[in-house]
Amino acid sequence: MSIKQTPWLRTKRKLKWILNTDVTEGIFLLLGVVVALIWANSAWHESYHHLWEQQLLIRFGPFHFEQNFHHLVNDGLMAIFFFMVGLEIKREVMVGELSTLRKALFPVLAALGGMVFPALIYYLINPSGEAANGWGVPMATDIAFALVLVSVLGKRVPLALKVFLAALAIADDLGAVMVIALFYTDEIVVNSLIVAFSVFGFLIVANRLGVRNPWFYGLVGMFGIWLAFLQSGVHATIAGVLIAMAIPADVLIKKDNYAYRLKQLGRKFKRTDGYDHQMASDDQLEIVGDVKKVTKAVMPPLQKIEHAISPFVSYLILPLFALANAGVRLETSLGEAIQSPVSLGIIFGLVVGKILGIMGFARLSTWLGITHMPASISWRQLLGAASFAGIGFTMSLFIAELAFTEADLLTEAKFGILLASLLAAGLGLFIFRGFRQKVPKVTLPSEKAADG
Repeated sequence: MSIKQTPWLRTKRKLKWILNTDVTEGIFLLLGVVVALIWANSAWHESYHHLWEQQLLIRFGPFHFEQNFHHLVNDGLMAIFFFMVGLEIKREVMVGELSTLRKALFPVLAALGGMVFPALIYYLINPSGEAANGWGVPMATDIAFALVLVSVLGKRVPLALKVFLAALAIADDLGAVMVIALFYTDEIVVNSLIVAFSVFGFLIVANRLGVRNPWFYGLVGMFGIWLAFLQSGVHATIAGVLIAMAIPADVLIKKDNYAYRLKQLGRKFKRTDGYDHQMASDDQLEIVGDVKKVTKAVMPPLQKIEHAISPFVSYLILPLFALANAGVRLETSLGEAIQSPVSLGIIFGLVVGKILGIMGFARLSTWLGITHMPASISWRQLLGAASFAGIGFTMSLFIAELAFTEADLLTEAKFGILLASLLAAGLGLFIFRGFRQKVPKVTLPSEKAADG
């Protein structure tokens, strides 16, 4: 028997269907970019910058917290984004495309090439001065935009290639996290790091002891690890990845046992008597409570948290980050902008370096026999995926904010990121243009007889 469909439930189901698509996520992110660009280049451009410089002050006894809105988005909300990245990395390492050495090597080595070559190209163009600090900007891939374009292409992209691109982006994110932690940290306060890692150790112990409440990890992680990282000099978003590593990923009941328990509880529920006015009896409420407990036991906290925060990240945090960081004022012409060594380094790094690095390392690793490419993927399709990997929007903007203190260099970097991402997306779409996934022809017995 189906659940009674009220108008609200029907509306909710339709809204959920609309929101649970990569295309919708990309539209929200793109909307943040467009609004930021229009606002920053309008007659109200001063209000755009003024908004993000507003200060938030929280004082509680000796505790003092003060950040402007821009840093609150980049240091605070983006820590939640990195937390989700950490959950994805842990899931893929445990049961996904990075779970075994053989599975992981092909996308991981390709991702490594896709980080090394862009950084080298950028550094060749910007070998000295503050501009040289931006070598990490073209290393990153924006998984949201890349997967949106893959989804739009539909059957032109086989499932194996989507999995490869997702695994490559996750490995790329891990590399970006390490780069931020090791190279974009000016001063380290050791005592704060000791506090952060002590709390991290406490969360690991809690994991081993069987603590599974997501709020426990969230609150302890925020007040113990994130705040400590905020005072340590290491970028606070790294705390998100660290907290994710402590989240339990095991189940308390196996799938077979879960199905058996549900059948038992279902039979028990049928034997009970409810009230005539359709209200549940005390016995039935107790059984429903047992169903909730069993269902909770079969759901790993890691996946439960990941599914819970994913809409929040996709439809609020990332668009808000784009709104706060993509507001480039286009006061110069396109020709003058791309003459900047910073812009050129980022453009060539993302558009050319990603392709050379990913394709080069993929070819070399398969030629040496270290890895093998899935049979359902062609080299042309891999070239298209490598082009999409040149879309470095979110992570590239984030690293640019850390790399450059001079406003002009940061503006040039943002312009280069936006232009490179457009070029990479256009090139990838061109490569996939007119391509169709091959479907093997099935010959019916009657056709064979006719041919005979």
